[in-house]
Amino acid sequence: MQKKEISEYILDQYRGVVAVDAWGEQSFFYNPDRRLPRGVYFATLKDKDGDNDKGSNLSREGVLRFNFGISKSSYEEALGKRPARPAAGGVVNTGHNFTELNTLLPHPVYAWMSWVCVLNPDKAMIQELEPLLNESYDLVVKKYAKRIKS
Repeated sequence: MQKKEISEYILDQYRGVVAVDAWGEQSFFYNPDRRLPRGVYFATLKDKDGDNDKGSNLSREGVLRFNFGISKSSYEEALGKRPARPAAGGVVNTGHNFTELNTLLPHPVYAWMSWVCVLNPDKAMIQELEPLLNESYDLVVKKYAKRIKS
């Protein structure tokens, strides 16, 4: 799937999610009432390496990475124990090949926060990810509710 197709899928499928282009990526925030400056991070689409995020080698032609956070238990069920936070500019130590395409992987930098990713997901992979995306959405809806009450 192309970046535009994934973006349209996210915006069509998940109510209250808004897209923002920032920090060299397209970010998706849950912010239905626009009561928070940006909202709560839901997912990102990244198609180039950053200074502190080169583990996926996104400089390859046509490669993008779709990223989102899930619960600790879902992360560990799918990918094993969460790794320690890497040093600045480093990559988490999980033994995964972070350049592998169309495979659920730990996020190379934010896996310690239960973030996962897929490089160049196809339509079948997006469908396979749906239960995890739904969980992610439920988590951000709850975080948003807590933040607006504060």
